[in-house]
Amino acid sequence: MIALLAAILERIVGYPAWLTDRIGHPVIWIGKLIEMLDQRQNDPEKSFGSRRIAGVVAIATVVLTVLVVTLGLQQVLRFVPFGWLVEILLASTLIAQKGLRDAVLAVARALGQQGIDAARREVAHIVGRDTAELDEAEISRAAIETLAENTSDGVIAPLLFLALFGLPGAAIYKAINTADSMIGHRSERYAAFGWAAAKLDDLVNFIPARLTAGLFALAARAMPGADTKAAWEAARRDAPHHASPNAGWPEAAMAGALGFGLGGPRAYKGETLDLPKMGEGKRNLTADDIATAISLYDRAMLIALGILAAWALFSIVF
Repeated sequence: MIALLAAILERIVGYPAWLTDRIGHPVIWIGKLIEMLDQRQNDPEKSFGSRRIAGVVAIATVVLTVLVVTLGLQQVLRFVPFGWLVEILLASTLIAQKGLRDAVLAVARALGQQGIDAARREVAHIVGRDTAELDEAEISRAAIETLAENTSDGVIAPLLFLALFGLPGAAIYKAINTADSMIGHRSERYAAFGWAAAKLDDLVNFIPARLTAGLFALAARAMPGADTKAAWEAARRDAPHHASPNAGWPEAAMAGALGFGLGGPRAYKGETLDLPKMGEGKRNLTADDIATAISLYDRAMLIALGILAAWALFSIVF
């Protein structure tokens, strides 16, 4: 029930920007802990093996800290009037359903109404690739890829862990995912220190990524012009070729469902990488195609909420 109500609340109000400005956000707080551990334990003068061990200790510290804090909060809230409501509010901050949709929609609106420069600025907020030279099709692909991938790790995964393990489970998931985004890189600085965070993130996202692909395929059945069969085929065919063991599943499923071609070349810090393509459809995408992807996303979210409602009803009855 907590997961369902948190998802509904977050979908309606999101996490207000003014609140972020005043007190930050749980992910920001977790990020500060990770940054502190990185600065203190990731010594470039030490051996590769020593730095890998330090990374294991760091991610264990983050997970245990989040576990202790959230379990403590749950215990305190048991003795607070309307403590269950506070728990729902806290849980909603770990879900990015509205925030993700709004960010991707902002790219589409900028592209359609304000021009290419404004769209580049908007898409730069949600992707890590170089955006200064992106054209309309590249901006559109970047936004849609972000929507697909982050449906998994920003919405479905935290909801799954929230439903299964409560507030501590969702918070630990977000901690692992945040650690991966901050230190789980293959750069010289993080190849060793971020190894544990990256592997743990791969593990916790294994099921959510495939569930998200399934949701996109199911959502395609309720969307005119979308193709459920093509979604499954693209996911099975293309996802294993993605650089990530998980991100390719929702990306390929969305691409197949909508007849899009995602993935392919992009630049990071001036270096062009030729990444595998997801889907065999058109690659000359536009702002209208971003809107189409958002429509599929909305349908997938409705299905997810329906599943959570059924889960909550089952829990109450049995």
